[in-house]
Amino acid sequence: MAKGAPPAADVAPPPVSVEQARSLGLTDAEFDRIRELLGRAPNSLELAVFSLLWSEHCAYKHSKKLLGTLPTGGEKVLRGPGENAGAVDAGAGLAVAFKVESHNHPSAVEPFQGAATGVGGILRDVFALGARPVAVLDSLRFGELDSQRSRYLFERVVAGISSYGNSVGVPTVGGEIYFERPYEQNCLVNVMCVGLAPVEQLLSSAARGEGNLVVLLGARTGRDGIGGASVLASAELTDEDHAKRPSVQIGDPLEESKLIECCLELVERRVLIALQDLGAGGLSSSASEMAAKGGVGIDLDVSKVPLREPGMEPFETMISESQERMLCVVERSRLDEIVAVCEKWETSATPIGSVTDSRHLRVFDGEELAGDIAVAALVDECPLYDLDARRPENPLALFPATPPTLTAGSGVQETFLTLLGAANVASRRWAFEQYDSLVQGRTVCRPEHADAAVLRLTYDGHGTSRAVAVSIDGNGRRVACDPYIGAAEAVCECAANLACTGAEPLGLTNCLNFGNPEKPHVAWQLSKAVEGLSAACRALSVPVVGGNVSLYNEGPDGPIYPTPVVGMVGEVEDAAKAGKSGFATGSGSDDMVALIGPFAPSQQGSELAKLRGELTAGLPSFDLAAVRSALELVRGAVRAGTVTSAHDVSEGGLACAVAESAIFGAVGCSLDLAPLIRRAEVDPETALFGEGPGGVLVSGSRESLMSLSKTAAGVGFLALGSLGGQTIGIAAGDARIELSIEDARRVFQTALAKRVP
Repeated sequence: MAKGAPPAADVAPPPVSVEQARSLGLTDAEFDRIRELLGRAPNSLELAVFSLLWSEHCAYKHSKKLLGTLPTGGEKVLRGPGENAGAVDAGAGLAVAFKVESHNHPSAVEPFQGAATGVGGILRDVFALGARPVAVLDSLRFGELDSQRSRYLFERVVAGISSYGNSVGVPTVGGEIYFERPYEQNCLVNVMCVGLAPVEQLLSSAARGEGNLVVLLGARTGRDGIGGASVLASAELTDEDHAKRPSVQIGDPLEESKLIECCLELVERRVLIALQDLGAGGLSSSASEMAAKGGVGIDLDVSKVPLREPGMEPFETMISESQERMLCVVERSRLDEIVAVCEKWETSATPIGSVTDSRHLRVFDGEELAGDIAVAALVDECPLYDLDARRPENPLALFPATPPTLTAGSGVQETFLTLLGAANVASRRWAFEQYDSLVQGRTVCRPEHADAAVLRLTYDGHGTSRAVAVSIDGNGRRVACDPYIGAAEAVCECAANLACTGAEPLGLTNCLNFGNPEKPHVAWQLSKAVEGLSAACRALSVPVVGGNVSLYNEGPDGPIYPTPVVGMVGEVEDAAKAGKSGFATGSGSDDMVALIGPFAPSQQGSELAKLRGELTAGLPSFDLAAVRSALELVRGAVRAGTVTSAHDVSEGGLACAVAESAIFGAVGCSLDLAPLIRRAEVDPETALFGEGPGGVLVSGSRESLMSLSKTAAGVGFLALGSLGGQTIGIAAGDARIELSIEDARRVFQTALAKRVP
């Protein structure tokens, strides 16, 4: 027994049974291992703590080995995986902290509160580093909009995000939304937060200093959220999940706003030794992780925790996931200073424990010892599993089919209009207009102004002309077709969005949303997707500084599409020169449009293939080095002002990218895709609507673009036509699209709103 830890016999009885362990999601072998580590059977509090710390959500026991293969180092990395959020050096003495996390299962059960508290939780991860949250992005997945349930979830999730984000005063600046049948029962709600801090202000969550106080900050503790991590995020959802509504946390954005300001003032005063969010697992997880990182022990007294509900048992207090709470470590001599700052911000500060040299988490209820566990047993001894990964004979047969809505005989004009108004292509204006994207005054590029959001680098009135660009991307359908290539494409898509604003990537965060990893086909999807992410990150020299894993996303109809979501942050040299996605004409009349990159359109995995019911397994391979070269060329051209717009080719193919640039810039065009048809050796329809990585649509003066073409050897440069007028005209062999910008705008901007009540 480590120094400072009492003998096992002093721990409050009674011990629990294996049946109770199973009910909390632990296997028989895991329960046996817990008994072995403790040298006895755990009591109910200890078992509850183990069930949370050893849950998939907290321990990553089916994914940790895979995550270790991702590249995490880089000269600008300040905080990597293992902290509350990652952080990179953005220059001008400022650090950018960022992370993405999921709130999938809670949102499927109670969409408004699930989404709202997802925002609150990711904000706390960022300001736990001492960084002020300056932006939120969301990545959402729902079933098809012909489903009443999907429309309800969509509407309430968007309402929850907007309610919390708008109230707390952090702008929602970007995101993505997809609608696919496999998300019908299990929606995905991933939220990314970006924060800024002076580099020297970055804080750690590692507890240290024997005798220092452990202080609970923020809201009172209630029963909301109990079982959230182990029950909701580490098991498949069933038809009975309405009974789990009490497990969904309830958020209070106004309380969070006060907590943000309070914590940031404490950080700036250099009062705090360590700061940690109370997220999944509540006090159990936070205290254990702080102790583990610092190589110390922590004693807690649950009788001192301010409660919102009377009569809570010690185990309930320890595992509650009530929102708007932080745990910090401070010197005893500075407690009065902390209390004074908290009183100023009308938030609570309660000493509930102390740092010890025992390397144990000890939980007291007054004078009674309610639990005693070695920190290493909780954090380091959780069993890690090797995946039994096996490729299924037909990967797409695992998912419910989507009935076709577009016949193969449709003409190109009808196909174009159908794609432009498709739920996965049409404007997300209905959603993002509910979000405040301008609060705090840093936002340079808003949704539909550029491919990535751009934020000025300012902090407490001090700033620079520099900026950061942020984007979040992923396409589960394409990953389902080919997990390796689809995941690599997600990284390239994010990097392309940044390049179109003139940003160079600094770091990446990810959220891996998959089904049950104990099933061989899901294990295969997860393994191959991580391989694809790793390959793309290495090829583009983008370090992975943190992330999240959300597994067991399955319902009665089967698993979700395998959905790795990628969030990326990049540096923009001059905010005033950030690239826009809308076509823009100069003073002359010789403006033209070109396609840069090794883009090779294919209908495999495309939105068109989905609408026709023609999805097949597999995606075309592509050259990551060639994509990198193309993005470097685009980035340099945007920074130099050589191009007046840049927009990457994604859902709906080149025709939809052209329409979006014309709509966003209110400038028409006359284009001919014959050069693409010849180079890629594809038919006109594929040239118009095929998809794939590595294509960026740019506009600029003829002189500038032709000069740029001379530097594009080996990268790919195709002159497509001219800008001007109020009509979108695209020729592809014997096919032609012609539509006024106003008609295109009407279809693009109203299609989604018409489907939502």
